[in-house]
Amino acid sequence: MTYSLALYLYVLAIILVSPFHKKARLIVKGQWQTFRILKKKIRDDEKYVWFHAASLGEFEQGRPLMERLRREHPEYKILLTFFSPSGYEVRKNYEGADVICYLPFDTPGNVMSFLRLAHPCMAFFIKYEFWNNYLHACHFKNIPVYSVSSIFRENQVFFRWYGKAYGHVLKCITHFFVQNEFSRELLLRKGFSNVTVVGDTRFDRVLDIAKQAKELPIVEQFKQASRLMVAGSSWGPDEDLIIPYFNEHPELKLIIAPHVIKESHLKEIEGKLQRPSIRYTQVSEENITKADCLIIDCFGLLSSIYRYGEIAYVGGGFGSGIHNVPEAAVYGLPVIIGPNNKKFREAQTLLSLGGCFEVQDSATFVETMDRLLLDEKFMRERGQIAGNYIFDNSGASNLVYEAVFNNPSKND
Repeated sequence: MTYSLALYLYVLAIILVSPFHKKARLIVKGQWQTFRILKKKIRDDEKYVWFHAASLGEFEQGRPLMERLRREHPEYKILLTFFSPSGYEVRKNYEGADVICYLPFDTPGNVMSFLRLAHPCMAFFIKYEFWNNYLHACHFKNIPVYSVSSIFRENQVFFRWYGKAYGHVLKCITHFFVQNEFSRELLLRKGFSNVTVVGDTRFDRVLDIAKQAKELPIVEQFKQASRLMVAGSSWGPDEDLIIPYFNEHPELKLIIAPHVIKESHLKEIEGKLQRPSIRYTQVSEENITKADCLIIDCFGLLSSIYRYGEIAYVGGGFGSGIHNVPEAAVYGLPVIIGPNNKKFREAQTLLSLGGCFEVQDSATFVETMDRLLLDEKFMRERGQIAGNYIFDNSGASNLVYEAVFNNPSKND
């Protein structure tokens, strides 16, 4: 009753604010189209494997599984659903799935209609997705549901006295493929033995991206024989640390890939620079050799650019939270981040191992940069720690795939 009431209040709130809020408007409009998409694209004679990702990050975690399934079992069709526009709007044309749509709100009517039209033969819910009505309906219909790359903590609603009724949703999961041993032990204490520790499938996706990294002649020509720092997904407070240091160190070249690519922000960056710079979209053979800073004013290049650096700075740590640390670490670079990193397991582990450095202000940034640039052996050792961490923790997707598709008795 509590779940249903909270759900209906949430749905009402989304609908009421949708005329004034872009994200809410996209959710309402997208969900309204879902059943039309399913009626048009789902075929009754096909077997559909359903992957649900709340947003873009969860999609990337599920992507290695989807792509291997598509390669090795083409007899299965893939249904991919998102809840957030930040996932659907970016990946609605993803070629690795046969049908892509929003997941309708978790009301009983929506659930019945969705499962009747989609008729999945199994489902993968990535990380934190535990929709009560969908999961209970799948359980009732004997549709296996796998929780992938999930993490469990004692303070989650499932394990609190007031969430006991909602906690029954966990009984609908066929098998939990969790990220760490603590999650397994917690679930075991709560009576769940259908748990396997596999790690985070995100590492596999990061490795896949690195293997597919583009060669960028412009970046090669820009770097030449210089030391290069790559600042990825930077915000203003990050640039306030990086740029003054860069201005005073002529031996260092800099690539800045800001998180927000707006003309006003690009001009703000250029206004802080005291050394020659050029935007990526304005590069020519003549001006690239004269620039000391390359500003990336387009999307889709950062994951390939990190490979050219000696040091990486991953932005966001002076705001709502750091961005993608593994994306840089996979290339064997020491990574510098701001203080808001406590909720990011990869960053926390890399900090403890020594492959990542937290800076609090300009003074600690200068100290960290000086240590790395003046001691090449130290810099390379720290980068190797970062790279090894990614490689050593890869393979989760393979473990899930083998358990579900090649040895299904192990996850009964």
